[in-house]
This record gives sequence, structure tokens and C-alpha cells, in this order.
Amino acid sequence: MSAKRSENFPREKGPFFRTALIGIACVFFISWGGAQQSFVARHGRLSVRGTSIVDKNGSPVTLRGMSLYWSQWQPAFYNASCIKWLRDDWKCTIVRAAMAVQSGGYLSNPSAEVAKVKTVVQACIDLGIYVLIDYHETANGMDNLSKAQTFFREMAQTYGAYPNVIYELWNEPLDSHPWATVIKPYHEAVIPVIRAIDTANIIVCATRSWDQEVDEASLNPLDTSRFKNIAYAIHFYAATHKQKYRDKAQTALDNGIALFATEYGTTQATGPETMDTAETRLWYEFLDKNGIGSCNWSVSAIQEACAILPPNPPAGYANGGWAESVLKPSGKFVRSYLRSADTATTLTFVPENQGPRGESSVMDCFGSEGGLLRVYDLSGACIARWYHGEAPFFRNPARDGCSKVSNGCYVMEMWEESRSRSVCTGILRR
Repeated sequence: MSAKRSENFPREKGPFFRTALIGIACVFFISWGGAQQSFVARHGRLSVRGTSIVDKNGSPVTLRGMSLYWSQWQPAFYNASCIKWLRDDWKCTIVRAAMAVQSGGYLSNPSAEVAKVKTVVQACIDLGIYVLIDYHETANGMDNLSKAQTFFREMAQTYGAYPNVIYELWNEPLDSHPWATVIKPYHEAVIPVIRAIDTANIIVCATRSWDQEVDEASLNPLDTSRFKNIAYAIHFYAATHKQKYRDKAQTALDNGIALFATEYGTTQATGPETMDTAETRLWYEFLDKNGIGSCNWSVSAIQEACAILPPNPPAGYANGGWAESVLKPSGKFVRSYLRSADTATTLTFVPENQGPRGESSVMDCFGSEGGLLRVYDLSGACIARWYHGEAPFFRNPARDGCSKVSNGCYVMEMWEESRSRSVCTGILRR
């Protein structure tokens, strides 16, 4: 802006889903499958395959998390305790370190700003989540090209051996920065500096007009024979960037490039206005459907409506531990999404005593308004999800799309988002 680790399941060690009889006699034993690995240990080094980001096993993985604020203006959050809280309470699988370039940032104080980034990167490595190293450039990147090259050379030398790292080359080019003659050449000049050291970790490339013209970039993308594991940044602020921008993103996907929403907000792009939850939900549905990773703006304690904390928060605020009552509305909304969003293969589902093949089609549950139905395969990956905004909950999975899945056995769960609790679980067999 210029100027989501595991499902939110009960924390008990006991059985995770309350099994239900839905059209068939089928019982699942759900276990943790031994000691829990970190998210990065499970997924390893990521890569780009077509329009998807995949893990070390070639399985699609969607990263969800938070973006820190400009490093020179909200530096207190750049600490390991804060990152741990974002992982453990907010369920972030990625954190974005937004290192400022202008306005007292890297160009003026390179050592101080790099030190902040390194603190966050090391914390993410230690905690087993991914980290987006964001060169938060807002001017013409070509004007400070050598500085960017120096920064990314140091990052690759220091962290290129770790699978946790993703590089974001330029925060937000302006509308006046042409893709073909400024932005693309900038990427073509910076990527080789990284690749001379780190040949594998994903690099996210900026697009024109505050990272919104992804369709334009898809018509003239970087040469895939020269540059591997490349994704393209899309930014949106839900109250400003609506269906037109999702259409642009869909066009980019249709043209074969991978996207990453390295920054998004629930509000208008200018920041201080109220959020638009309806449009944010539409964006969430689009991102989830297409497996697009995302980082919410921002972990900050300022006046902007998209900040998670108000100005002058309680003492020790920067270390995490935020009570829900302290969070601003956007913070509460995004936290709920991150805690309920799926992250593939977070749990291991072990089938036992599988009953005869049958078909079930109905979940009939009661709860307060605002629900979410998820369907999981036996690896624990969420293969379908639908929002339901009315009470009582009543879902027909076959009608809503589960009839399209392959024959097999799946786990269904309905969540009551307003209270962050499960209200109905069951089995779908086909």
C-alpha cells in the first residue's frame, strides 16, 4: 500500500471431528499422525508449476498470512515474539517483511533496515513458516537498480539455502511505470542477481499500477526459458478493487501465469475508510478457488482502518498476545479468516472401518448466521468450501458441487464463523 497455518480446529488432542451418520454407516478415526512437523518441514521448498504454487511433493499449497507495515514507521513489530504470535494465534503460514526503501528506509539507513528484515526472516525460519522478503519500493525501481541488486544479493547469500524464503522484487510500481520498458526490464536485471546464488526459491514480480495490471503482464511475461519459479504480484483493497480486478486476475491465470496477492486490504485503497466485508469475502473465495496466496495489510497500530490495532495500544503490544477485544474490525475479520482457512495437509486423516460404498448428500445443522462448509480429502486437503450466510445451516453437498468430485470418501465440516466453532461434521462417501 502506498503513502492464513492450520484450520481453526479445536485445540484438544482428542478426535478432531465429531463423526456423524450421514446417509451411510461410516466412521473415521482422525489422528495427528505422530509428532507435528512445522509447516515448512511438511511442504519444503516451493515452486511454480503452471499457475499453481506447489510444495516439495508437487501438491498445490496456498500460503496465507499477514504483512508487516513499513519497516521505518512501525519497526516494533519486527521481532520474533510477534511472528510467533502470528503463527500460533493467527495461524499464519507466511509473514511479509515490508522493508521500506524511500522515506527514511533502505536508501537512507541500509544497515538498520536490513537488520529488521533479518530478524523477521530468522524468526520465520526458526518457527517453520514462510517469509516474503519485500523490497517496498514505491518510486521507479530503475532509478535505484543497483541498490535493489545489492539488497537481494545479500538476502540470497544469507538465506538462499533455506526453503522458507520468497523474494518480492518491487512493492508497487505506479500507473506511470510502463510494464514493457520499466517494470519488466527491472525484473530482468534483478532476478539474475538472485539466481546466481539461489537457483530455486520463488520470486514474485511486480505489475503495473500498484500491482493491479496482471492481465497486461500475462500478455508479455518474463521468458520462462530464462526465469524459473516466477509468480506475479496482485494487490487489491476490497472496497476499491472489485469484480473488474478479479476479472483481470482471471485473465492472467487463463494466460498461464501464477499470481500471489502479496498485499491486500479489506478497506478502500486510501486506508482510513471502513472495510467492505462482502467484497473481501468475494476476494477470499476467488483466492481460495485458484490457490492464490495472500498477505493482509497490515500488522500496525495506526489510524488506518486496514491496520489490525488502534493507535496507542496497550504496553507490550508489539510482541503479540492481542486480545480479540483490542483488535480493530479489520483485524478481527482477517484473523477469523486466517484461523478458519484451509492449509493443505495440515492434519493426517487415517480411515479405519470404512463402511460399504454409498452416497450422502445432506448436512442439516443449526447455528448463528455466517457459516462455512468445507470438504476434505483423506490427505487433509480442502477440496471445496462454500460460505452460507443464513441460519439454520442447510447444505446439499451434491447440489453445491461435491457431486463433481471423484469417487471416494471425504470429511465434511460446517463452521459457525461468528463464534469460531464447529457446529456439524460428517462423512461424504461417493
